[in-house]
Amino acid sequence: MSYTTIVVDKSHPAQFSTIHSAIDSVPANNQNWVIIKVKAGIYREKVMVPKNKRFIALIGEGMSNTKIIWNDHENLLESATFHLLADDFVAVNITFENSYNHAEILEGNPIVPAAAAVVSGDRASFYNCSFYGLQDTLWDDEGRHYFKDCFIEGAMDFICGNGQSLYENCEISVIDNQLEPNVKGFITAQRRSSATEGTAFVFKECKINGNGTAFLGRAWGPYSAVLFYKSYLSDVVEPEGWQPWNAIGHEENTMYAEQDNYGPGSDTSKRVRWMHKLDPSTLQSYTNLSFINSDGWIQSQPTSSG
Repeated sequence: MSYTTIVVDKSHPAQFSTIHSAIDSVPANNQNWVIIKVKAGIYREKVMVPKNKRFIALIGEGMSNTKIIWNDHENLLESATFHLLADDFVAVNITFENSYNHAEILEGNPIVPAAAAVVSGDRASFYNCSFYGLQDTLWDDEGRHYFKDCFIEGAMDFICGNGQSLYENCEISVIDNQLEPNVKGFITAQRRSSATEGTAFVFKECKINGNGTAFLGRAWGPYSAVLFYKSYLSDVVEPEGWQPWNAIGHEENTMYAEQDNYGPGSDTSKRVRWMHKLDPSTLQSYTNLSFINSDGWIQSQPTSSG
């Protein structure tokens, strides 16, 4: 595999002192992998990977060491701390954070959408990355995505969008929404709009915990699709599990399923009646890596081993 390596280091002499300047240096319509090694530090900048800059890998020095932080809000496409438009992308060992909804910034105002990351490209993978926010933390917008060994924190619709995505061995942290008391949170807001779309959020062998309370999801799109499989669900999960939102009156069109989970939040006796039970063949089609990787793109990436 042919690739070029460049270095970002804000503290010592290097090729680049900012991440966006390193991305700017990648040629348009690039055809070979560019490894951008991001040294430890807090990078207070907004980072965007344009659609014509494929084959970029951002490699940090640990999610507690390499952090990208910004504090914008409202228009998600313009305000996200990190916005991926290009196909063929990898991130490893990096934290993405939108700090806008922190109490000291809001000063008592209601929380607003403030994405840490918007992922709109196809064939994108994230290994050992963390995403911090409160509402719309991770906008898993569109395309096939793989999140492995990641940490995602939020309170309201904090994994949202219409991606075809597998989350494997990730930790999902529901934080107490102290800014809006008595408002229940939602982990997912999946946006599938028709039965013919192949999109869904699949959580495989994940851990759901935190100090707040939340539903597993609500239907941003009328055919919203989410599966929790072999995952630990703590008592942060609301007993009903799911809410219809934009599928009210047509709840049966959604595909919300839970299979082989454990923990105090995994009791399905009080779940909504329209939750699905998947047959073994359908379950395997969602939980196998081929759900997102039928053409083997993950193995072709430079850090596919994680």
